[in-house]
Amino acid sequence: MMDLRPVGYVIGLLVAILGATMLLPMLADLIEGRGEWHVFFESAVITLLTGSVLAMSCSNGVGEGLTIRQTFLLTSGVWVALPVFGAIPFLFGETELRFVDAYFEAMSGLTTTGSTVISGLDDLPRGLLLWRGVLQWLGGIGIIVVAMVFLPELRVGGMQIFRSEGFETMGKILPRAQEIAGQISLIYVFLTVVCALVYAGFGMSFFDAIVHAMTTIATGGFSNYDSSFARFSGPMEYAAAVFMILAALPFVRYVQLANGFTNSLWKDSQIRAFLATIAVLVLVMSVFLTSVFPHHWEQAFRESLFNITSIISGTGYASVDYMIWGSFPVMLFFLIGLIGGCAGSTACSIKVFRYQLLFASIKTQIRRIRSPHGVFMPRYDGRPISRDVLTSVMSFFMFFALSMGALSWALALTGLDFITAVSGAATALANVGPGLGDQIGPSGNFAGLNDNAKWLLIIGMLVGRLELLAVYAIFTVQFWRG
Repeated sequence: MMDLRPVGYVIGLLVAILGATMLLPMLADLIEGRGEWHVFFESAVITLLTGSVLAMSCSNGVGEGLTIRQTFLLTSGVWVALPVFGAIPFLFGETELRFVDAYFEAMSGLTTTGSTVISGLDDLPRGLLLWRGVLQWLGGIGIIVVAMVFLPELRVGGMQIFRSEGFETMGKILPRAQEIAGQISLIYVFLTVVCALVYAGFGMSFFDAIVHAMTTIATGGFSNYDSSFARFSGPMEYAAAVFMILAALPFVRYVQLANGFTNSLWKDSQIRAFLATIAVLVLVMSVFLTSVFPHHWEQAFRESLFNITSIISGTGYASVDYMIWGSFPVMLFFLIGLIGGCAGSTACSIKVFRYQLLFASIKTQIRRIRSPHGVFMPRYDGRPISRDVLTSVMSFFMFFALSMGALSWALALTGLDFITAVSGAATALANVGPGLGDQIGPSGNFAGLNDNAKWLLIIGMLVGRLELLAVYAIFTVQFWRG
């Protein structure tokens, strides 16, 4: 039988840390003076005590490390447990959400999806607004560590290719994954601080700059306003686009850059493909807007750059209601939301490197058809791609398609229309944020959905953020027999 004490110990520690972070929004409420500080004080006490008790009760089972099965269980267990406690301030605070809505909001925050069930954000206490930003910021750094340390080891969805790419190639400079995770954390904090300073320099209030910097670098998309980023249209959109792109690049490359590998960013074919994709999409959308609508070229370029970057990185900010642009932009935004950023970043969705591996495999297969007697092997960044990596990637695409189809069908059974069901499934699995249509589109939110639909989307957000297979493996008989 599997020993669950090491898993419970780590989850308990993380829950206690989450409770400690609740003191930050408590201070924000104290400074604002609206008398809401007690909500976070009580939430912090509950969370800290529960996490500490769980960690202490499981501490006698802690060994030298986690087994593969324990690691699988931990990666899913953390993202199930933390939203339970992250939802407490939404239950007791001014929002007074029901549990399903509070859990939805917390899950959306920690998975950096950015979908929200809260209206009237402009009038909420600062503590709750800051808490939404903190949840996304913690989720952003959390998923980087999971992606760079755990998922390659678990051989999930082709992520094992980044075990050698991320760690072995760095030689003696960074011999252990823990050291890389530590440096990534410092870079994450640095980017957040710089982003906040830039936002403040462009005219955001100090509080707005902090919260939006957190949700930008986490590519989460929670804003302090119902109108999302439309409140800051203008030069601020350029700044946000730059930082969303930076957050969607592999953080291990920043570590290499900081350690003297000056060409680490541009030598990565994944980064080049990601930036080229954005450039082409922005050009196409800019031409479309200036041709169909009376857009000035600068406005067309700015709105295209911001919203395309926001969707492809999975941030989910919206500066305009792009639903009114017509069917072509709407379909384009739907498709680019299924691309995502780079592996090892805070970005979400399928990721650029999987498409590169898929196209490399297709290209090799075409060459084999043309030359049956030739010997061809797909390559990535000049290196041969092993068969197990390709199998993992193909399995990921298959499971993603099946998951999206099943989730869309289940959402339709709850009474949602076709566009809402399909886009809701896509935005949950890809952790993008807004869907399509009047209800969950960029000008709406998810509050009006029925409870069954919300629970299905919660499951979709969790499964999508943990690369699907890491969650599905737990529900196999072999996993528990092993």
